[in-house]
Amino acid sequence: MQTPYEWQVGWRYTRAGRSGRRNGFISFISGVSMLGIALGVAALIIVLSVMNGFQSEVRDRMLSVIAHVELFDAQGAALPDWRASADQARGALPAGRVQGAAPFVSAQVLVARGEDMRGALLRGISPAEEASVTPLAAQLQQGAFATLQPGAWNIVLGIELARSLGVRTGDAITVVTPGGQVTPAGIVPRLKQFNVSGTFEAGHYEYDSALALVHVDDAARLLRVEGPTGVQLKLDDAQQARAAAATLARALPANISVRDWTRTNRNWFDAVQLEKRLMFIILTLIVAVAAFNLVSTLVMTVTDKRADIAILRTLGASPRSIMGIFMIQGATAGIAGTLGGVALGLLVAYNIGTLVPALERLLSTSFLPASIYVISRMPSQPQAADIVPIVLISLALAFVATIYPSWRASRVNPAEALRYE
Repeated sequence: MQTPYEWQVGWRYTRAGRSGRRNGFISFISGVSMLGIALGVAALIIVLSVMNGFQSEVRDRMLSVIAHVELFDAQGAALPDWRASADQARGALPAGRVQGAAPFVSAQVLVARGEDMRGALLRGISPAEEASVTPLAAQLQQGAFATLQPGAWNIVLGIELARSLGVRTGDAITVVTPGGQVTPAGIVPRLKQFNVSGTFEAGHYEYDSALALVHVDDAARLLRVEGPTGVQLKLDDAQQARAAAATLARALPANISVRDWTRTNRNWFDAVQLEKRLMFIILTLIVAVAAFNLVSTLVMTVTDKRADIAILRTLGASPRSIMGIFMIQGATAGIAGTLGGVALGLLVAYNIGTLVPALERLLSTSFLPASIYVISRMPSQPQAADIVPIVLISLALAFVATIYPSWRASRVNPAEALRYE
């Protein structure tokens, strides 16, 4: 335990420059150390907050198109009764966990118009039930999705897919399925002409450029299946999808496969998590460099205060007390720098939506051109799960940096230090 005089002397050394004169609030060298820690901590908070914002933005746009959990036959066959499968899922999970259910038929196809041909994911949906599962369907239920009627052979395309094919509402396109018909001339692909009855824009390029929606009955007839091949489920909490999928996999029959939304785009989420970890490590090294600047600061202070240390020793201060004084000085600088960095980082992170447009206007440039990036604004989402480890690591590094100079101060010989004073 440090005694009151150790805290008093350590705090005085933090504020005082050479010969005890105050140079503002802190000495210049201590101020540089604090500033370095503050900037490192702020940079770490800002970068991780922006990465969280991007991840959240992409996730929300993704979940506007796909369901939280999908149940489908492992062999791709039709489910005898999709409503019964949905009821089984509701029974296997806590009451209220499943908020909605909808049937679907899904297959990879080719869509063609003239000489232009693109690969697409054909998904047959029931617009009424789909509205209870995905926000996009709820938004377009009275619009483009209302045109998806059984037997009408209408199709709704992602906006980027429609642009790549050069089609508009009212145009006709041809859908080519992977399976074919056996004829005397060989296997002939099944073709069907659809009318483009509308487009949708989810804000996620993968779906806007490769998703085509038709009525579930039309998709079943085209793909020669007897009904829906799967069921989509909406949960009360999307973050519980992986746990819910694991529960359903154990509770449902063996022929039913279960996939949650985190598995649908697993590679993307794994890549984001890896990038986030790497950025955390890289920026933590910056904080470490700033924290270990305290070593040079304290070494210079110890050299400057050798006479003071000798006087304190002759007055009865123990080596442990001397060490405590300089550890308090270094810890104070580390705490002040860390708190300042947290304040600066949060200030920028919470106002990045205002600061970035201002910088774009000032520099006459665009950091996220809408023609290149799906997201044209820079989102930010500070999270306590990131900020708390940053603060703890910064404080730990600052504390470790004070140990050696403080130990050196405790080893000062009073007689040697006062010989030339």
